[in-house]
Amino acid sequence: MSVSNIPEKVKIRLWGKAAGRCEYEGCNKPLWLDSVTKAEFNVAYIAHIIADQPNGPRGDADKSDKLKRNISNMMLMCDEHHRLIDKEDIQGHLVERLREMKRKHETRIEMLTSISEDKQSHVILYGANIGRQNAPLSYKKASLAIIPERYPAEGDAIELSLKNSAFQDHEGMYWNIEIEHLRRQYESKIAPLFATGSAQHISIFALAPQPLLMEFGRLISDIQAADVYQLHREPPNWKWQGHPQEFNYFITEPDSYDRTPVLNLSLSATINTDRISKVMNEAYSLWKMTIDQPNNDFMKSRIQLEMFRIEFRKLLNRIKTKHGESAVIHLFPAVPVSIAIESGRIWMPKADLAIKIYDQNTKLGGFHPVLDFK
Repeated sequence: MSVSNIPEKVKIRLWGKAAGRCEYEGCNKPLWLDSVTKAEFNVAYIAHIIADQPNGPRGDADKSDKLKRNISNMMLMCDEHHRLIDKEDIQGHLVERLREMKRKHETRIEMLTSISEDKQSHVILYGANIGRQNAPLSYKKASLAIIPERYPAEGDAIELSLKNSAFQDHEGMYWNIEIEHLRRQYESKIAPLFATGSAQHISIFALAPQPLLMEFGRLISDIQAADVYQLHREPPNWKWQGHPQEFNYFITEPDSYDRTPVLNLSLSATINTDRISKVMNEAYSLWKMTIDQPNNDFMKSRIQLEMFRIEFRKLLNRIKTKHGESAVIHLFPAVPVSIAIESGRIWMPKADLAIKIYDQNTKLGGFHPVLDFK
């Protein structure tokens, strides 16, 4: 417990550096209000890292007096953690550990408060049932993923999900209901933000069957400024990771172009040709886009997504050139979330061929058409 008289200007500087929150690692509790009654008043304590008396917690015969009014030796704390470091577990809270807590907290506050206003982004969450699994979307995790490049424009996300839907993706009504719900939610919650200029940028986090993600991307379009994110398994977060070396997309063209164009996107898994032939009732020309080893976790970096945009744009143009403007592309996707969304954003209704999108469903015995881009 501090016994020295700390100058008011030092207290104010410490409050500013800590943003009025407890600096103990993982706490971050606001110290200007009571957590129970929500009444606003000062509930903060100023703790010394090296005690202001030699016989105090972590006290030192020489440094205690020299540092007792030095802001570098002070931390803003809640009552619980002040008691913890000074009474209950002094040995577990040595000088270096506390200094590192202070450094990390104040560095984070500095980073967040220095982001300019033009870096604001509206966080969009979209989830739909995938089989029996409900989409685990979190505003907190999403907002952490966009920092420090961007920061949330509002305290809550814009959610488009259909809550507690009892329909599953093997049921015919599922697609009609989910697509219509998505379109109405977009028109009521997102379109007005762009129309009025209220949103200059959006950050997209979504988990849903691939055709719905493509429709979501089509609604957003690539005219709007947007960043699309990918949920990773390791580590389990949405933050973009480093770019893998020697990564490429590979395009395979058909031997002839006089039949219906089929596009096989084998990226997160391999789609065998016999699965396509099973549902195509006509002769087709097979186009394929894949990677060296298709798998669920290949999408790691923002650069990989940018590479896809470039290659997919060229691929759509190539198919149109070879098959003519009246052709319809039959699209069979096995792709990550981010690529599904970007596929829809890239498609241009006035320039690209119509697309019939298929969805894989084990209960229905394989692929079946569920959505048309016209």
